[in-house]
Amino acid sequence: MIGIVLASHGQFAAGIKQSGEMIFGEQEKVETVTFVNGESPDDLKQHLLDATQKFDPEDDVLFLIDLWGGSPFNQASGILEEHKDKWVIVTGLNLPMLIEAYGSRLSMTSAHEVATHLVEAAREGVRVSPDTLMPQEQKAAPVAKKANGGRPGKMAYVLARIDSRLLHGQVATAWTKSTKPTRIIVVSDGVATDKLRKNLIIQAAPAGVIAHVIPVDQMIKIAKDDQHFGGEKVLLLFETPQDVLRAVDGGVPLKSVNVGSMAHSVGKVQPNKVLAFDQNDIDTFAKLKAHGVEFDVRKVPTDSKDNMDTILKKAQDALNEQK
Repeated sequence: MIGIVLASHGQFAAGIKQSGEMIFGEQEKVETVTFVNGESPDDLKQHLLDATQKFDPEDDVLFLIDLWGGSPFNQASGILEEHKDKWVIVTGLNLPMLIEAYGSRLSMTSAHEVATHLVEAAREGVRVSPDTLMPQEQKAAPVAKKANGGRPGKMAYVLARIDSRLLHGQVATAWTKSTKPTRIIVVSDGVATDKLRKNLIIQAAPAGVIAHVIPVDQMIKIAKDDQHFGGEKVLLLFETPQDVLRAVDGGVPLKSVNVGSMAHSVGKVQPNKVLAFDQNDIDTFAKLKAHGVEFDVRKVPTDSKDNMDTILKKAQDALNEQK
């Protein structure tokens, strides 16, 4: 396992840890060290040592630090000398770097290996809008090529997710790293005709992944004759369960749907923090279940799965009480 120590001047390390958890979920073996006014370098060094002691002796340690040459970096460098084979420091900590670290340590076994992947992620996270203000050499990377050069073949549906926020941080980072799609397809009649939302979604696609926004009927056509996306690994995003049901009724072969977020509105009940239902929603999930669709209820891959039947029963009971 790779333990991560976030270290900074002031409370930056604690704040970015909280931000990372909002996107990637709670993480094991992540410690924060904050260097505040009134503390000496020796105090800081001891805080860093205490943080590493919370990991197992065989763990690698990855220090993510705010500033090269600052006190947190200098003190971490001092204790790194005896552990250079398994410990490593990366500076310039930002949120894209932290998310990349969380994702990379799921599949990589050494802190050194993870560190080599972080610098580019941190750089790619620095963007300017409008894009014309970006330095020429840092403008958007070329569009990724098709996974199989456009040859005929079946798409692989790596994830179908219901999320009223569609393509946002948790999807663009946690779920993309977990499922490794080559394409993200937002399936929504409303968003497909909204130029602003459509453009924002396309721009929000993570590096190396192409995003599309299409209406439900077009998704049905693609599923029946997917030569345009043949051989691709596709992540589908739906705003509502009703759109999922239309797609499944039309022939989109979904066996499982991740239920991540359904926004609250007037007339809906909210049995947990992120899901809200009206009677139409409950009936729609019943129809999807009748189609043999299974439900994976969680915000991010590291969350434990909730029981959809239990959630729907709570929602039904709450709606019955309103009558």
